[in-house]
Amino acid sequence: MSTNITGNSTQPTAELFVKMAMSNWEIQNSRLNKLLVKLTDDQLLTQTAPGRNSGLYILGHLTAVNDGMFTLLELGDRLYPQLEPVFIKNPDNSGIEKPSITVVKEYWNTMNVLLKQKMGAMQPQEWFTKHSAVSTEDFEKEPHRNKLNILINRTNHQSYHLGQLIYLNDKESA
Repeated sequence: MSTNITGNSTQPTAELFVKMAMSNWEIQNSRLNKLLVKLTDDQLLTQTAPGRNSGLYILGHLTAVNDGMFTLLELGDRLYPQLEPVFIKNPDNSGIEKPSITVVKEYWNTMNVLLKQKMGAMQPQEWFTKHSAVSTEDFEKEPHRNKLNILINRTNHQSYHLGQLIYLNDKESA
């Protein structure tokens, strides 16, 4: 084990890995929240590119997927299970009625505040335990299928969709 200038261990710890992952999660949330403040409702109703999803659909999709983290991380029940059929199980052009932009933004904000609070209360070692969608037997064979991996995966997912939403900045507001 090596030490740094102050004599502290530089050996990576569970706490350090969790801090790195949580920091990246919070950066992506911050970036998305800043973009949502800039975008008008008309821009959010626009497709990110011809034939692609609208900003509303992407925000609803991110809200529904991240809401699922409550159950995956064993932090409680989803807050908005009604979003799953609209924004996960069906495409944007399905004809299913979507909640308003105001409602989806409210859900996004409420879900993120509670999710951050509950994830912040988790102990570092908890992040390395199995998530709820993996069996004990499979987890024994594949210990990387843990709660921290869910956070990393969802952070990447959010980053991907943030990249799509950025294109709405260039769209004209009606």
